[in-house]
Amino acid sequence: MGLLSLGTPLPWKEVEKYASHVREHGITQFLHIWNNTKDKKGNILLWGDEVEYMVVSYDDEKKNALLSLRQAQILHDLEENEIKQRKIEDAEGVEPNQRIPTFHPEYGRYMLEATPGYPYTASFDDLLNVERNMERRRTIAIANLLPNEFPVTLASYPRLGAPGQFTDPYYPPTGPASRSFFLPDELINPHARFPTLTANIRERRGSKVAINVPIFKDEKTPSPFIDPTIPVDRDLYPEDANAKDGAALADHIYMDSMGFGMGCCCLQITFQATDIDEARRLYDQLAPLSPIFLALTAASPAWRGYLSDQDCRWNVIAGSVDDRTEEERGLKPLQKNRFVIPKSRYDSIDCYISRGAEYREEYNDIELVKDDEIKKMLTDAGVDDALANHYAHLFIRDPIVVFSELVNQDDANSSDHFENIQSTNWQTMRFKPPPPGSGIGWRVEFRSMEIQITDFENAAFAIFIVLLTRVILSYKLNFYLPISKVDENMKVAHYRDAVLNEKFYFRKDVFAREESHSEEVPVEEEYRLMTMSEIINGKKGDGEEFPGLVPLVQSYLDRMSIDVDTRCRLNAYMELISKRASGELCTAASWMRGFIRGHEAYKFDSVVSAEINYDLVKMVEKLTKGEEWDGVGASLLGGLAGGR
Repeated sequence: MGLLSLGTPLPWKEVEKYASHVREHGITQFLHIWNNTKDKKGNILLWGDEVEYMVVSYDDEKKNALLSLRQAQILHDLEENEIKQRKIEDAEGVEPNQRIPTFHPEYGRYMLEATPGYPYTASFDDLLNVERNMERRRTIAIANLLPNEFPVTLASYPRLGAPGQFTDPYYPPTGPASRSFFLPDELINPHARFPTLTANIRERRGSKVAINVPIFKDEKTPSPFIDPTIPVDRDLYPEDANAKDGAALADHIYMDSMGFGMGCCCLQITFQATDIDEARRLYDQLAPLSPIFLALTAASPAWRGYLSDQDCRWNVIAGSVDDRTEEERGLKPLQKNRFVIPKSRYDSIDCYISRGAEYREEYNDIELVKDDEIKKMLTDAGVDDALANHYAHLFIRDPIVVFSELVNQDDANSSDHFENIQSTNWQTMRFKPPPPGSGIGWRVEFRSMEIQITDFENAAFAIFIVLLTRVILSYKLNFYLPISKVDENMKVAHYRDAVLNEKFYFRKDVFAREESHSEEVPVEEEYRLMTMSEIINGKKGDGEEFPGLVPLVQSYLDRMSIDVDTRCRLNAYMELISKRASGELCTAASWMRGFIRGHEAYKFDSVVSAEINYDLVKMVEKLTKGEEWDGVGASLLGGLAGGR
């Protein structure tokens, strides 16, 4: 979560008046950054991760695990502790990688975000510090919680929006911002940005968001499944008619608020590249990996008190912030709006931005909706066509939140209007220019992964992605796929047990060529469907050999001068990912689904009761503390975490 602006947020009808102003000045601000930094070279690799937590409050007497809404008090206490610790660190000259972590607010009042106190470098010492740093963050958080509270790393909360009490304290559902059937507005971070974002998305869209996730059909699940908990007789707001008019689909779990998506937790990694060209290359090469790691980190099997027939959160978040009008969704002819827009503003990327020798125009194979005026501004200022297309596409969107005090800015020294559009295009990858006046370089953010239950798992995926970036640059790897195939992979990644049961499009030969491609080789021959194990662990024989991502990383490590202890610890992380891809270890989603279905109170009707949820969250806490790694958690961790 970026810096939260202070000021007076405007309602949508006022924001709409300033949309063109924000876009035009946002591009002007980008051009100032571009002109000042496009030729900057020599930045060192720095990187960091973002871990998001849900703070649960246990009611042990009633066997209920509730979401604690004490975020403001918790963050206040954490900030005071950080200020004191920083003074001590400054006085003692503490090394950067030992600095106290930093905590940040998030959308839900039960959420915390934590980042390292200082960016990591590419050193192996820093890689080995990641898990310890994540453990330290959780320990610090726990020290600032009540005795009955605990910070779990769950991607989605199984009973968020379910009937009965799911927050502490309790608030009845609905409120003027979300108008939800299921969630109270009190669940939203009270900072003016968040309820305004919620209300303005709804108002711009012209209706509440409508999210439908397929129900998992168990032995006693009604068929067709018609959710009896939807209050179809409610008549508080005009949007209440939506459920009656078909917004809620049969055989689906229906959700109607931004909180269901932005109330999820994830693991994100940001890299600083040596220069803009390297950043663009990493953006392109990591993009096809986004659905692969979404599937590998799948951790969201339950929604609103029901088991779903999918394992990931991504499409729920996409639906939760889908502010497109009926015209933009292609349901009505364009009259008031400018474009038909195929995707939500939270989705997978729509175009590549690098133009190295391995790039082919055929890879950008979906129609890119662009603002031609924005593109002309960019190209007239000397921005190349590829990057101009990227920003002309992002800037088809309207700003959602505008603060009245920030309408007029110094474009040479501010990036607020630019970030207003840039940071509300929540895509699988984000290309991040340097902030004005900073020493920060061009950065790339990898955004698709779901948060994992344990710090060991989160460290493993963070470290593996970092090592992959080193391999991509060292071996000049080429992961290009047509964007349409990346989109298909994103859909497949959501499927239940996709890691085991599905295949993904992936490039057959990942070693880039220095020379340009021969037009005689059709793009369709460059990729094929592969199992997850083939992609991660490789394949030999049958004329379809593939090296595998883990063996490629291991080959890279073989070239480094690494002591035995370091290599063993890194190998434990590699082994987790390898075994998850092969199916020897299960995903968090599969583990949770199995726990729920194996619970003595489960009635095989797809319902996740408060009692089941309580025991699940308690077990998640035990796994987090390392108390069940060799027992209940064996199928998830295989004892690997205990060996570090």
